[in-house]
Amino acid sequence: MSYKEVQRSKSEKGTRVIAIINQKGGVGKSTTAVNLAAALGELNRKTLIVDFDPQGNTTSGFGIDKEELTQDVYNALLHDVPAEELIEDTICKKVFVIPATIQLAGAEIELVSAMARETRLKDLLEPVIEDFDFVLIDCPPSLGLLTINALAAADSVLIPIQCEYYALEGVTKLLESMRMVKGRINRNLGTFGVLMTMFDSRTSLSRQVVDEVRSYFGNIAFKTVIPRSVKVSEAPSYGMPVLKYSPNNKGSRAYMNLAREVIKRA
Repeated sequence: MSYKEVQRSKSEKGTRVIAIINQKGGVGKSTTAVNLAAALGELNRKTLIVDFDPQGNTTSGFGIDKEELTQDVYNALLHDVPAEELIEDTICKKVFVIPATIQLAGAEIELVSAMARETRLKDLLEPVIEDFDFVLIDCPPSLGLLTINALAAADSVLIPIQCEYYALEGVTKLLESMRMVKGRINRNLGTFGVLMTMFDSRTSLSRQVVDEVRSYFGNIAFKTVIPRSVKVSEAPSYGMPVLKYSPNNKGSRAYMNLAREVIKRA
């Protein structure tokens, strides 16, 4: 399905806009964005990913060559390029991407003096949002203006937490930032779910972290836990989600289970 076909069939149940966020790096934000989107597409949900991280890992995770892009989300934020001109088809059914390149790193500084600087992304998405069942925003590992834009545009957040020591470190700061945005910019912002990633069943530490996160967040934590997997780590180097690279892998099965949970919660 191309984006033109998507435009002819609006979402019937409304769109969920979910920011995937944690200011810590290396917790699986981009991996979650790519593979959750692919799984939602497999379950017949039209999904748009906004790559909002200057590293552009979500963009390359779908095999999109960043060197060949003439414009990306940076051009939309700073030069008012319409979203529909940026949306790229992917190798996955019903999954589309607004790409990012290293250009986006400059937006953090350039937005400081811009009008309506906190709502640029929200304004960008407004004309296309009804074309999709889900919009996932892959946030950078920081709490700067890009992340604030993502929180202003989203109706909820998904927080990946790595199953390692100090897993909850910094989460309090993140929740404080969410409360600030909710109080001043986006009163509808909520927590969609907390996802535990890189779980290693062989270690007692991973099991302890799962227990700690479930104790802290309760029912907000997803039942699905994403396991460590070589195939999940390898897939981005081939420019595809693990569901395409290794459909029967335990990571693929876990992301399909996560997508079912996401659909149920939505």
